[in-house]
Amino acid sequence: MLPSPRQIKAFLAVARIGSFTRAASEVGLSQPALTVQIHQLEESVGARLFDRDKRQVRLTAVGEKLVPSLTRILTDLETVMATGKDIANVSRGQISTAVLPSLSASLIPHCMRRFREQHSGVDVHIHDVVAEKIVQMVKSEEVDFGIGTRLTPDREVDVQDLLSDRLCAFFPQDHPLATGSLTVRKLTRFPLLLTRQNSSVRILFERVLSREGAEIQIGGEANYMSTVLGMVREGLGVAVLPESAVETGPMTGVSHRPIQAPGKTRKIGIIRRTGCTLSPAADAFVKMLCEVAKDHPVSHFTLSANESDGAHSRRKR
Repeated sequence: MLPSPRQIKAFLAVARIGSFTRAASEVGLSQPALTVQIHQLEESVGARLFDRDKRQVRLTAVGEKLVPSLTRILTDLETVMATGKDIANVSRGQISTAVLPSLSASLIPHCMRRFREQHSGVDVHIHDVVAEKIVQMVKSEEVDFGIGTRLTPDREVDVQDLLSDRLCAFFPQDHPLATGSLTVRKLTRFPLLLTRQNSSVRILFERVLSREGAEIQIGGEANYMSTVLGMVREGLGVAVLPESAVETGPMTGVSHRPIQAPGKTRKIGIIRRTGCTLSPAADAFVKMLCEVAKDHPVSHFTLSANESDGAHSRRKR
């Protein structure tokens, strides 16, 4: 049988102190109980470990040989237990998450700052990627969890609602869209600036266009919302972006309004592999994220996913 940690502690205490009585006091056992631990270890090893008489306790040759090895084993066990406790208490660890670029520039940095204040020993790694890539990275276990949208049903992932993000039109402040109703039909009179076709924003907008039976003129495309906003500032067209885009770049000279159309709200959630338990650190970060999503000052896009557009409008007024 393999020696237990208690047997190893008892053996090393006697070997160092040279007394069963004092060693028993050090390890918190009665002398008979410590003697039992030593006898059990000797039975496991198959050899006597101590020579004893009325005056002293001495290691045998076998006992001498075991001291270095058992010392290393006990040290390793104590290190493993300490590390496990640190991880369980979120005192150390590492988190990796894949996040939509719009949130990487706004909500996530705020959450990271608050999380670091409470858990300074945990490293947080952010991958800002498009929605489709987020799901792929979660399923392949490249990241602990994702923060994004699930574009199609997928049994391999679970999604926990976090917030909603309305599609808006972004345009120069003196643009004709600044007044009156902002319908899809009115929007499509102008060249549109869009994120590329693999983005969740583009997919959502194309679904809106399909429902409305509308065709568009594309004035430009880009991977990042900040680039699209730059095009708006230069008067290259009207951008269709989520409301959270206001956090991704300068809004000087740019206005935005929500598009009036059914299905124009993008639901964002915490994406994780089905049936997989998050590490204590990752679970703590998710809880912090949910708190920050409610309290973040950019309240115009941190609407809970189960609230209606009507409730959103009432809260803004």
